[in-house]
Amino acid sequence: MVNNHHSRKKGVAVASTLLALIAASCGSSAKTAAPTTAAATTTAAAAAATTAPAATTASAATTAPAGTTASAGTTAGAGTTASGGTAAAAGAGIKKGLTVYFIPKDTQNPYEVLADGGGTAALTELGGKVVVSSGTEDTAAAQIPSIQAAIQAKADAIVIAGNDPDALCPSLAQAQAAGIKVVAFDSDVSCPDHLFINQANTEQIGTSEVDLLAKEINSTGEIAILSAAATATNQNAWIGFMKQQLSKYPNMKLVDTVYGNDDPATSLTVLQGLLSAHPNLKGIISPTTVGISTAAQYFSTHKDVKVTLTGLGLPSQMKPYIKDGTVTAFELWNPKDLGYLAGYAAAALASGVYTLTDGAKFTGGKLGPYTLSLPAGSKEATVVLGPPQVFDASNIDQFNF
Repeated sequence: MVNNHHSRKKGVAVASTLLALIAASCGSSAKTAAPTTAAATTTAAAAAATTAPAATTASAATTAPAGTTASAGTTAGAGTTASGGTAAAAGAGIKKGLTVYFIPKDTQNPYEVLADGGGTAALTELGGKVVVSSGTEDTAAAQIPSIQAAIQAKADAIVIAGNDPDALCPSLAQAQAAGIKVVAFDSDVSCPDHLFINQANTEQIGTSEVDLLAKEINSTGEIAILSAAATATNQNAWIGFMKQQLSKYPNMKLVDTVYGNDDPATSLTVLQGLLSAHPNLKGIISPTTVGISTAAQYFSTHKDVKVTLTGLGLPSQMKPYIKDGTVTAFELWNPKDLGYLAGYAAAALASGVYTLTDGAKFTGGKLGPYTLSLPAGSKEATVVLGPPQVFDASNIDQFNF
């Protein structure tokens, strides 16, 4: 699910571990419910039948799906620990009544639903609202109608997980010309003048995935990658660093990369094709929550297939496969916190609390202060949520998202 696609040298770090953040988040109840998922396009006839009506406004009355409790961690970004600050203090200078459009990769990805719920929690704290709107396929064409809807609605900001780094830029430029601030999260876009909320250091994600798999297969054998969309910015960036990291493991060979488009049926089809084409396959990295959960489900019912699986997964989905031994370890960050941070960042940007300059600061609510990094010559400013967390049998029961 994430997608998502280029290297960044981040100048921010989280002082305490993401483990503490997630543990705190899973122990509290949400201040508001997750948003209603809305489809703003009819690009897929089959998917249209399972999607809510277009551009539904999220509200506190919306029922939250299981596992979407808002995080209540107090770990601050940018190397600083928050110390008991209230949401009101964190929202100082942010305008009331803001409308922020959250445009996920698609409306049916559980990861995206969690992230959008975090955004709704943030805007509710700030006296604003989130509208969740997107299509049901991981394509730029499915997201463009939602950008146009945000323009028509005179939204204050757009938070988008880009399905394509370039194809969305003309529409986003129209939004910016209309005075709408743009924040990308999870999967970046290549357009200028926006903030990217990176879920974790891009290089660290790619290299750590390879290291996890190498540890489990004794650094030897054929491996493959089961990715999301071929155009996903984050996926391609992570894969690039995976390939670099593999140079440290001369006895591991990457034999194939396949794309499941963050669709369970497609992921299963390409997985089966991968196994058929490479009978000596030793391991698979799936840096997408849909891909890894699909593969884990298949392997759990096909015990004769001896392939080691790791990647990026939701603990709530992967717990049964850790318990039955199908998967030994995988990684992720808290998607609820990613959306929450993006919501605060978008609201503060739309309110003029900070500008897109190197060293600019804003407060991410209960997550604490963050500092923007904008290297010379770069088109965008970035902040990093924090390092990924490894989940295994020793800690999987602590997490419920």
